[in-house]
Amino acid sequence: MFARIREDIASVFQRDPAARTTWEVLTCYPGLHAVWMHRVAHALWIRGWRWLARWIAHWSRWMTGIEIHPGARIGRRLFIDHGMGVVIGETAEIGDDVTLYQGVTLGGTSWNQGKRHPTLGDKVVVGGGAKVLGPFTVGEGARIGSNAVVVKEVPPGATAVGIPARIVQEQAEPSDQVKAIAQTLGFDAYGLSRDMPDPVAGAISRMLGHIQELDERVVQLCKVLHQLDARMPEAELSRLDLPGFCGDGPVLKGESPLDPRDDRRPEPPPRA
Repeated sequence: MFARIREDIASVFQRDPAARTTWEVLTCYPGLHAVWMHRVAHALWIRGWRWLARWIAHWSRWMTGIEIHPGARIGRRLFIDHGMGVVIGETAEIGDDVTLYQGVTLGGTSWNQGKRHPTLGDKVVVGGGAKVLGPFTVGEGARIGSNAVVVKEVPPGATAVGIPARIVQEQAEPSDQVKAIAQTLGFDAYGLSRDMPDPVAGAISRMLGHIQELDERVVQLCKVLHQLDARMPEAELSRLDLPGFCGDGPVLKGESPLDPRDDRRPEPPPRA
């Protein structure tokens, strides 16, 4: 028993950089308290002491904010971080070294007897607010994104995000140029990283790359126009304020590319 407690404490230090001392982990981590009380309740449950097991689970929920049915099967070194609002159903099965964050639900979609809740393989990570619903398997090493709703099997090592959850593929890290233009446009580039790949974020990444290429071509065109001293025809359109990246010239001072001493304006083309 004490060996299991020691490895539970060690797993907290491995997965939570906020953990400072063993005493702090023992006294201030409700996720550990819920797991330890569940072990007692589960031992009573499988021996037929069903009411007492439910009573212990009830008090565990009151003390920790984490509800684990005493019938659920939990592996070694389960880490429930923060933990408030976590619900684990009766027929749920959890492998070793699994990490659950706050608001996670391992629930069922049927009132029938028998297997109703999911099975999580070893080293699965389930993000905050995610719902895994149904009697299917989440493969070893899989990751469930925050607030995802998973209603079908997840292959080992895969990442599932969205509502309903979809499997997404890993993608390359965006280039420094794409990151720079993303920051300029106010787009948070974390969604483009390997930590949380997403098809929508990937599409935005490609759009940003295309915008970057267009910007470079506009710069080249502006430089050529300044070299030719070309006049920009106005026709009936409002004057276009050119940006500062067009190079040296009066445009950088906010002036018109036309000579300010020349009041003449190009005549609009004749109408047909």
